Amino acid sequence: MTLILTNDDGIDAPGIQALLKAVEQSAISSQIIIAAPQGHLSGCGHQVTTATPLSLQRRSDTAYAIAGTPADCVRLSISHICPEVKWVLSGINAGGNMGVDSYISGTVAAVREAAMHGIQGIAISQYKNKGLEYNWDNSTKWTAKLLTDLFNRPLPPGDFWNVNLPHLPPEAGEPEVVFCRPCNKPLPVNYRTEGDKFYYVGEYSSRERTPGSDVDVCFSGKIAVTQLSINNYHYLALNY
Repeated sequence: MTLILTNDDGIDAPGIQALLKAVEQSAISSQIIIAAPQGHLSGCGHQVTTATPLSLQRRSDTAYAIAGTPADCVRLSISHICPEVKWVLSGINAGGNMGVDSYISGTVAAVREAAMHGIQGIAISQYKNKGLEYNWDNSTKWTAKLLTDLFNRPLPPGDFWNVNLPHLPPEAGEPEVVFCRPCNKPLPVNYRTEGDKFYYVGEYSSRERTPGSDVDVCFSGKIAVTQLSINNYHYLALNY
């Protein structure tokens, strides 16, 4: 089975290396190909490149840096690099992608693009608490265990998984996995003004959260897993 790994933080980001290690540590037998943007494209959403050429740099036999968006990387992967791909994994993103973030996130857009082509996918993001450094070893360990579970869960055509890992202190134990609904509350829209310029100062950690939603679950120190769908482009209201 062939897997494509991509992200929106760029091919040299630590998160995609953590994801690679997670796949290698999981119980999944697979061939792994990395096809990720050359640079950082966080928040690029589902942009695709159609008016200018895409350049591809082959880093190794199994790694490609692409001058395009995460969705571009998936498109190029399934059309030219590896047409027989079975799964697309995107991440591990440095920062959360919960609730309405999925409309903005390039990480989630990559697996949404895969779903449009009938390919299963999982987006994985690591939420960050202020005052704590990323612990990619924990992210790898939790992701490896979760991948083994999610790969064995059937997904209807057009559906994909969105995973958000909590940011816990080093002494914390392994977090509980909770399957939940995505939050539909908006992100903060706070700006600081200087003359005719507006600077975004919204606090991600202060966002509204619906009880039991992915934002609430992840902010409470648990792994939030939501099942999203391209069908009629709405979120599934799962009875978890």
